[in-house]
Amino acid sequence: MEYKIGDIVRTKKAHPCGSKIWQITRIGVDFKLKCQGCGHVIMVERPKALKMITKKLEKEDE
Repeated sequence: MEYKIGDIVRTKKAHPCGSKIWQITRIGVDFKLKCQGCGHVIMVERPKALKMITKKLEKEDE
């Protein structure tokens, strides 16, 4: 599946804040994800990110 900056995705496991919803803010060798529950930002290697993402929900309108 193709992902773009601004896409909203759901992950398999929840963040400690309880949210499974993340926004993609950077794509490359790593994915930069921002938690939609608490705003925490993480960097995840591409293979790990592709494995942890289960569903693409929507693209945030700008």
